[in-house]
Amino acid sequence: MARHGWFSRAGWWRLAALLGVGLAVLALVITLVHTDSGDGGSTAGTTPDGDKVHGTPAIPSGRPAPEAGWGFTHTQYSADDGEPDAVARVRAELAAQGRPVPQIQHIMGWGAGNPEPVKGHYDFAAMDSRMDFIRGSKGTPVVTLCCAPDWMKGGEPGADNTDWSQQALETAPEPEHYGDFARLAATVAKRYPDVRHFIVWNEFKGFWNDEEARWDQEGYTELYNLVYEELKKVDEDILVGGPYLVMDSLGPRGSENASRVEGPWGRLDQRPLDAFEYWNQHKRGADFVVVDGSSYTKDDELLPDEFTATDKLTAVGDWVRERTGDLPLWWAEYYVEPGDSQDNRDDWSEAHRVAVHASGLMAMVRGGATTGFYWNPQKRGARCAGCLWTATQQADGGRPLPMLRLIERFGEEFGPGTSYEKVPVAGDDAAEVRVLADDKAVLVVNTQDRRISAEVDGHSLALKGYEVKWLKR
Repeated sequence: MARHGWFSRAGWWRLAALLGVGLAVLALVITLVHTDSGDGGSTAGTTPDGDKVHGTPAIPSGRPAPEAGWGFTHTQYSADDGEPDAVARVRAELAAQGRPVPQIQHIMGWGAGNPEPVKGHYDFAAMDSRMDFIRGSKGTPVVTLCCAPDWMKGGEPGADNTDWSQQALETAPEPEHYGDFARLAATVAKRYPDVRHFIVWNEFKGFWNDEEARWDQEGYTELYNLVYEELKKVDEDILVGGPYLVMDSLGPRGSENASRVEGPWGRLDQRPLDAFEYWNQHKRGADFVVVDGSSYTKDDELLPDEFTATDKLTAVGDWVRERTGDLPLWWAEYYVEPGDSQDNRDDWSEAHRVAVHASGLMAMVRGGATTGFYWNPQKRGARCAGCLWTATQQADGGRPLPMLRLIERFGEEFGPGTSYEKVPVAGDDAAEVRVLADDKAVLVVNTQDRRISAEVDGHSLALKGYEVKWLKR
C-alpha cells in the first residue's frame, strides 16, 4: 500500500534538548556533536545502553495470547504529542475501554527516529514517547520491526546522516547486515519487555527481485528467521509473526500474474501468494501470520461496488488459513477506500467511510481473522478524513471521532475468542444490510445511501443512509 506520515520526529527532540543551554555548555555540546565513533559517524544524542529497560513497564505474567484484538497503528502524528489537555483526552478515552486497545509502533519512521544511527549506539527518544503513550492508555503494545538504519543498507552511519527519503526508508538491509538487524530487534525487545508481539518488517519493502519481476521471498525469509531466533533468545514467550505481504488483486481485464483465487472483486495477484507459500514452508517458526491489503484492485477499482469488494478480505483469509491451520490471522493494515496521488482518502462522507470499514471488519472476521489494525491517517490540521481523534495540537483537540468509536466498539464486542452466531434478517431491504453477531451483540450496516427498513434478530429497524447500528441481545 502507498504510505503516508512516516517521517521521524527525532530532530525535534534534539532541538528541545539544546534550548536554554548556556554558551559554555553549548560549546561542549557542539564539540560532542562532531565526535566520530569508530564506525565513522557522529554518535551525538545516542547511547550504548539501548537494551536498558525504559521506564517501569508492567510486564504481563504467563505466556501471552497470540491474538491481540482490534486496534490501530501510530503513524507520523499521534497523540503522544500536542497540547497536554488534548493528549490526556485521547489517553483517557483509550484507557477507559473494557479491553486493552492494541497499538502498533514501528521502530524507524512513522513517528520514530533512527534507532541505531551508528552500530552499537542507539537513539530511542521518539519511540520511548510512543511507548509511554501506549502504556498510559493501557493499550496492548505491538512493535513492527521496520525499518533499518542507514548503515545496514549501504548508507552513511551517524546521527546526522539519516536519509529520510521514502526510497531510502523503504530499502531493506543488505544481506550481510541481516544479523545486525536481528540483533537490533533483540535490543528493542529488551528495552520494552512489556511488548509481547513483534511483526517482522513491513510489506516486503525493499525485497523485490528486479531480474525475475517477483518478490524476493528468499531474502525476506532469511531475515525473518534470524529475527525470530534472536527474539526467542531474549524470551521464549515473545510472539513473532510475518510475512506482512500486500495481497494485491487485479480486475477482470487483468490476466498477467493473475491467480485462480477470484470473486466478483477480481483475482488475487499470484506473486504475493508465491512469496507467502515460500515463507510458510521455510520459516523456522511463527506464532501468528500477518497479511495486508485493500478491498480494491491495483487499479483502484471497487468491484462490483465498495461493499461487495470487501469480500476480497474474506477470500484472502480463507486462502491463508487453508495453508497455516491454527495460526491466528492478523491484518496489519486494511484499506477499503482508494487514495489519491498523495495517498489521501477524503472523497467519502464520514458515515460512508465508517459503514464500508465496518463491512471490511466483518469480512476479515469471516475469513478467520482475530486481529486487525487501522492505519491512522492522523494530521495536525482541523480537517482530517478518517482520523481517530481531533488534532491534539489544538487546545480543544483529542476528542474521539467516528472511526475510533467503531474500532473501540468492535474490539469490545468481538475480541479474540468470540463465537459468532447467525441471526435472521428479513424485510424488503434485507439484501441491503450486512450483519455480524455473537451471543451478546449485533452489528448492522446499511450499505445504501438512503433510508431502508429491515428486521434483524427480531428488531424492526429504520436505518438512515450508511447507518451503522449496534444491537444488544
